[in-house]
Amino acid sequence: VVDAYLERGDRVWVVDDLSSGSLANVNEKAEFVEMGIQDPDLRGLFRDVGFDLVSLHAAQIDVRTSVEDPARDASINVLGMLNVVEGARESGTRRIVYVSSGGVVYGEPEEIPTPERAAKLPLSPYGVAKLSGEYYLHYYEVVHGIEYVALRYANVFGPRQDPHGEAGVVAIFCERLQSAEELTIFGDGEQTRDYVYVKDVVVANLLASEMVLKPGPDIDAVAFNVGTGAGTSVNRLADVLESIAENRPGRVYREARAGELRHSTLDVSRFAECGWAARHTLEDGLRETFDFIAHQKIGA
Repeated sequence: VVDAYLERGDRVWVVDDLSSGSLANVNEKAEFVEMGIQDPDLRGLFRDVGFDLVSLHAAQIDVRTSVEDPARDASINVLGMLNVVEGARESGTRRIVYVSSGGVVYGEPEEIPTPERAAKLPLSPYGVAKLSGEYYLHYYEVVHGIEYVALRYANVFGPRQDPHGEAGVVAIFCERLQSAEELTIFGDGEQTRDYVYVKDVVVANLLASEMVLKPGPDIDAVAFNVGTGAGTSVNRLADVLESIAENRPGRVYREARAGELRHSTLDVSRFAECGWAARHTLEDGLRETFDFIAHQKIGA
């Protein structure tokens, strides 16, 4: 996303505490500030620079971590988010592009693919926090006039994804296959997710930064699902990656984990009406991701 804004000609500041990222992934043309979003000094940065647009990706993103420690999750995903939004309000920011989560805010949906106006019944603290962020932004829009767009991401994957964390099954599977290690699958593997390639998500962010908005009476008016509209089981994901790797080291099935949904696939027709669509196939995206991680291992 940063690379795309720079290529567009924007001046870009990246704020990250590097707790789950790497400085090597930050474009050297961007201004980098090592800081967490809960840091009180962040408000000073907003006043000093006066950002026109804020792309709010910073978050604690692991559902399981949120289940184990809801207070920590809220301290980042609610209080940290509010620190950013207050900085934006004080400094006159025009628009916030907020990364929500289509994978969790709907809970176990009755309708699949799930449209934006479906009931929101999150079943994890992470989902509750992400949804609360949308409600806070709706308040700031109505009361303070800050424009915002909420992008409800499906399961994003692609190059630069960390294969050593707990989140991000694609990167984890790629790493294990390249090391000829068994794949660990929680549950029976028939749970489905909507896997969307990062390059398509980048295009969604560029569109969200400049699109003409039509605010409505509720949060769904400026919320857009970002996915493919197709569900893929974890077993199917493993099949495709094993084929790409030309390696089948085996699979270990373990008990399903608390807070994780059975099925999640997003209806993306509303965003398609605005001109966005996922262009990369699952297989092409997985191959690019697999090759990237392989090259990283060679260069390590």
